Amino acid sequence: MHRILNSKYFVSAVSLTVGAGIGAAWVGLKSEGLGTQEQLDGVLKRIPVLPIPSVDALATDLTHYQKNLAGTSRATSVMKYGFPSLSNIKTRESYVVSYDSRNRTAHWVIEQLNGETLTGDSDRKFCDFKEDDTVHSYHRAANADYKGSGFDRGHLAAAANHKWSQKAMEETFYLSNVAPQNPHLNQNAWNNLEKYCRALTRHYQNVFVCTGPLYLPRQEPDGKVYVKYQVLGKNNVAVPTHFFKVVILEKHKGEVELRSYVMPNAPVDDKIPLERFLVPIESIERASGLLFVPNILKSTGSLRAITAGGQ
Repeated sequence: MHRILNSKYFVSAVSLTVGAGIGAAWVGLKSEGLGTQEQLDGVLKRIPVLPIPSVDALATDLTHYQKNLAGTSRATSVMKYGFPSLSNIKTRESYVVSYDSRNRTAHWVIEQLNGETLTGDSDRKFCDFKEDDTVHSYHRAANADYKGSGFDRGHLAAAANHKWSQKAMEETFYLSNVAPQNPHLNQNAWNNLEKYCRALTRHYQNVFVCTGPLYLPRQEPDGKVYVKYQVLGKNNVAVPTHFFKVVILEKHKGEVELRSYVMPNAPVDDKIPLERFLVPIESIERASGLLFVPNILKSTGSLRAITAGGQ
C-alpha cells in the first residue's frame, strides 16, 4: 500500500498508532534481552521495507560539506547517503549533527552502526551530560534547563551505539545531541527501537540511523490547527511533540533498504510492535522540512513510501 500523508492525516495516524496493538509483543535479539534469534528473523520478515538499487548505482559526487569532512574517514562514511539539510553542521568522532539554534536541540543526527562501532570497553558511567561549547552561549541548552522539568535528556545518537571509543561515547552526551523526552518513552518503547537498530547489525553490513525531533500540528477546540510545544528552562529548550528515526540498511551484496519510524513524545506501551510505528518517509520529510538519502534520490528519482500494512 503506497500513501503520501498530509500533515493532518499524519497526526491522526500517529495518534491511532499509540492506542493500537495493546498486548502484542515485540521481539528481537536475545543478546539485547529482546527474545531469540529465530524471533528476530521472524520480525525482519514481517516488517516491510523499501528496496533501493545497489550502492554502486548511487551518485558519487560529494557535497561541499562532505569534502570538508574528507579528513575524518568515519564522518565521511556516516554521510555516505547525503545530508538531509545543510544547516549548522557539526562533526563528532562517529556521528554528524545539524544543530537547531532556535530550539536548542538538533534538526537531525546521523550515525553508522556495525559490529565495529558496537564493540568495545567504553562505559557510560564515565560520561556526563555537558553543554556544547561549539554552540554560542545564546543558543545552547544547559543541564539546568532540564532540572525538575519531568523530562529525560534523551539521546538522539544513542550512547550504546558507540562502544568502540570512550571519546565517541562521551561526545553523545553533548546537549546538542539531546532533546527533552518523556521518561516512559525514553526508557521503554524508544529504548526498544534503539536496541532493534543495534540488533539489525547482525543481519546487515551497515545500519545508518538518522534521528531527530518533530513539532507536529494538531487541531484545537476552536477548529484551528496550531503547532504547540513546551519549552524548558531559561534557555527555552523546545520539547518535541514526536521523534523520528530513518534507518538505512546496507546488505553485504550492496542492496539497500529503507525504514522510517515516528513515535509521539508521550508514554507508549512498549508491547506495541515496532512495525506499528512505521510511516511513509514522505510524511517525515513534509513535517520536518528535511529530505533524506538525497544521494539515492539523485540517481533513482522520487522514493515511494510504504506503510506497516505492506508495499
